[in-house]
Amino acid sequence: DDRNRLLYHKLTLFVNMKLSIAASLLCLSAPTYGFAPQASLARQATSLSVASSSPPSTSTSSDSSDWAPSSWSRKNVAQPPNYEDEEELKRAIEKLEGCSPLVFAGEVRTLHEQLARACSGQGFVLMGGDCAEAFNEFNVDHVRDTFRVILQMALVLTFGSAMPVIKIGRMAGQFAKPRSEPDEVRDGVTLPSYRGDNINREDFTPEARRHNPFNMVEAYHQSAQTLNILRAFSTGGYADISRLHAWNLDFVEQTEEGSRYRQFATKVDESLRFMKAIGVDTSSPAFTKTDFYTAHECLLLPYEQALTRMDSTTGRWYDCSAHMLWVGERTRQLDGAHLEFTRGIGNPLAVKVSDKCTPEELIQIIETMNPQNIPGRLSIIVRMGAEKLRKNFPGLIRAVQREGKSVLWISDPVHGNTRKTENGYKTRDFDNIRAELRAFFDVHDEMGSHPGGVHVEMTGEDVTECVGGMSDVTEKTLADRYQTYCDPRLNGAQALELAFLIAERMRVRTGLPPIE
Repeated sequence: DDRNRLLYHKLTLFVNMKLSIAASLLCLSAPTYGFAPQASLARQATSLSVASSSPPSTSTSSDSSDWAPSSWSRKNVAQPPNYEDEEELKRAIEKLEGCSPLVFAGEVRTLHEQLARACSGQGFVLMGGDCAEAFNEFNVDHVRDTFRVILQMALVLTFGSAMPVIKIGRMAGQFAKPRSEPDEVRDGVTLPSYRGDNINREDFTPEARRHNPFNMVEAYHQSAQTLNILRAFSTGGYADISRLHAWNLDFVEQTEEGSRYRQFATKVDESLRFMKAIGVDTSSPAFTKTDFYTAHECLLLPYEQALTRMDSTTGRWYDCSAHMLWVGERTRQLDGAHLEFTRGIGNPLAVKVSDKCTPEELIQIIETMNPQNIPGRLSIIVRMGAEKLRKNFPGLIRAVQREGKSVLWISDPVHGNTRKTENGYKTRDFDNIRAELRAFFDVHDEMGSHPGGVHVEMTGEDVTECVGGMSDVTEKTLADRYQTYCDPRLNGAQALELAFLIAERMRVRTGLPPIE
């Protein structure tokens, strides 16, 4: 009768929804060899030699004959270090050139493949980590806590989008930071600005602020340790999907009864129970291991050149300091050294743009960094602030669509929202970050394009650096645990709250019913 048909229809819808969600959760942890044990990479095995000769014609550059790992040195270098002793610099570079690659070509190509799928709307990128890593802050717990929060965010985003989430950490190399002024003045004393631990130290002394090339060697060794920790955690069971969900439940316990976060977590829990009920083994490696990649700003070019290697399998150059690199807003000059270096390497690349970037300039940047228009090769990280984004972003998308360029659009909702409080603390307002993300999704809805990812400065620790959000940090409480060496970061609770908000928006966009 009609009642039975209606019941059958509702049951069918419920099962289809659960199967869709189950498929998306399978995407979360299904390993595709990023950070997999090298024994399982036989078909992708590669021999990497030190970059010492010109690359074959298979380079990703449109004209490889005039490119070499050192060709950037013939260009204008923005934000250059000032090394006083050339012989000392030479010794440090030679030391780095003799070191093993931090990442391998097979891992880089796997990431490229995943980003290519995201370009066609079949994936979402989550990039997160410290503003700047520091030598004296390094420890296993710090790496683990940030890795854990990124995985928690990815689980929420996967559920919300019903698509794979590509997890990339601002880790194992994010040391150097650009600066507005080359010098800093305190009490009438002028010293070089702090540029990140791989260039100089934060202490306000002549010795600490000296640009020391051997800091690059120390940064390499810390990055190697960080990568070892990440590889162990991503493949050793720490990424178990049930454990991630339990951690998320700890977060929602802090929210009000009946909040949308609790409702969301309940749906995830139902989906995991459903998967087990239909015979899916959630204790299998697909649910206990995960892909995880690293990225950092391509700023300190002597370091990047020293870790560039040729892949003997393909004949291409790869910067083996990270899986992915981006060029910042302050160093993306069309005739500059940073675009010159990145155009010749085979890694996935990104470039950060603000409201200062015109559509014409963006097209020139794309044609320089990705002349062959290869999907997954180039991501555009947009950082403008909500109001400027609504005004300027549509023109950038329109130009890319008109020229038929393949890029992945990623939102950086933090850098355009930094301000200084009356008592001197740099901070960011959670509400402003949320507003820029909302504008990012709104513009993509209007333009018919794919919002491909989010890039945030965050930490797994309970710091008080950004105000607002559920953690209820205020300007008065910033001093409680203000620990950043550079820009303010979202703490673990704020980052996870942001993931829930993005997931809700993505559910609507992908046609899934809203959480009620």
